[in-house]
Amino acid sequence: MAGKTKLYYFDGRGKMESIRWLLAAAGVEFEEEFLETREQYEKLLQGGSLLFQQVPMVEIDGMKMVQTRAILSYIAAKYNLYGKDLMERALIDMYVGGTDDLMGFILIFPFLSAEDKEKQHAVIVQKATSRYFPAYEKVLKDHGQDFLVGNSFSWADVHLLEAILMVEEKKSDVLLGFPQLQAFKARISSIPTIKKFLEPGSQRKPVPDDKYVETVRRVLHMYHDKKAN
Repeated sequence: MAGKTKLYYFDGRGKMESIRWLLAAAGVEFEEEFLETREQYEKLLQGGSLLFQQVPMVEIDGMKMVQTRAILSYIAAKYNLYGKDLMERALIDMYVGGTDDLMGFILIFPFLSAEDKEKQHAVIVQKATSRYFPAYEKVLKDHGQDFLVGNSFSWADVHLLEAILMVEEKKSDVLLGFPQLQAFKARISSIPTIKKFLEPGSQRKPVPDDKYVETVRRVLHMYHDKKAN
């Protein structure tokens, strides 16, 4: 029988954070092995665990899974967070894809120079308030339901809440003018598994700091070798 789900990544957010969020939302306990040295990374490479020489890597159900989207899709399907039919799954994929695009502007932020961070901060807020949040505001308003898809809790809801909180870290009042999203945030945050994950002491990671950035650069040898996918 397969053991507890185990995550291999850095002690920080990056691409693994959405996986932590989804596992937590599903109420799944997981262990983590943090990469702190180049030797740890090379051991995974030499052992054949990293199919495309990349992390995140997740051991689950006897598999060693890489590629963030594949991992998330598997978890969502396994724990009934992926809609009831093909059409709902397509909508979830579409909304998750949009949220991923927004998160992409934030994920690179810690690795930028001070000057570029200032520019990127403006880009994040602009993209969130003019492109992505208006879209989700409209979806929620048009169907008048509590969740994004099929009026049931799904991966799309988890992903959007994660993105909202990430943008709020850049601009605390960013949801001003988005009443549907304000209510959505409150609803999803109160779901017991999510509420637990948002409490201090959970496996949710803090905003990436200089130590995290330096660890990623050291383990991967160079930032431009983008192997944290």
